[in-house]
Amino acid sequence: MRKKSILLSLLLVWGATCVMAQTKVNDYLNIPGPLQLNNAGYQLVWSSHPNNNYYKQEYLLPGETLEKFNSLITIDFLKGDFQPADLVSQKVAELKKLQASNPLVNYNVYEKDQQYILDFLMSQSSADGKQLLIVERNVYRYQRNANPQQPGILLLSASQRAYGNGIEPFLKKLKTDKEKLVKAVAEYKLPAVTAK
Repeated sequence: MRKKSILLSLLLVWGATCVMAQTKVNDYLNIPGPLQLNNAGYQLVWSSHPNNNYYKQEYLLPGETLEKFNSLITIDFLKGDFQPADLVSQKVAELKKLQASNPLVNYNVYEKDQQYILDFLMSQSSADGKQLLIVERNVYRYQRNANPQQPGILLLSASQRAYGNGIEPFLKKLKTDKEKLVKAVAEYKLPAVTAK
């Protein structure tokens, strides 16, 4: 978990640095915004196209930052002949490895009509392992792109975070409110993507 925590932190810092460095964020996937999820509007704040086959776009609520957000939506697009089930299996294998060192990590997988939802919880602890610093709940939806000209896999992910003293109430609320985010992600109408 330590390596994963460090990697997660580095990715967030890198993403935040890119946000500050960019004067204009590119909408590589041609997705009209803002994105509406659970009656909230998310604005595109960061995007990346690191190679010919991969695109990533991140969306935040107004007033939030990538350094410390409570709610984040990410849309990834992987062009090519991939199967959603294979990508889900790969992520589940990562989570199983994390569980060995972090008992808080858990997950559920749902499948319907070749679309998969992976609902999982992970955390980051202090260096001495005595204090939880961050708990993050993610709901990932994997599906094929509906655009036949650009076959590939779309990943819609919704992330919710709690920090420090907010972790305990967050986990309590999660017990009673767990299905709300899964339902919202499952029902979200993702457009056919035309990546540029």
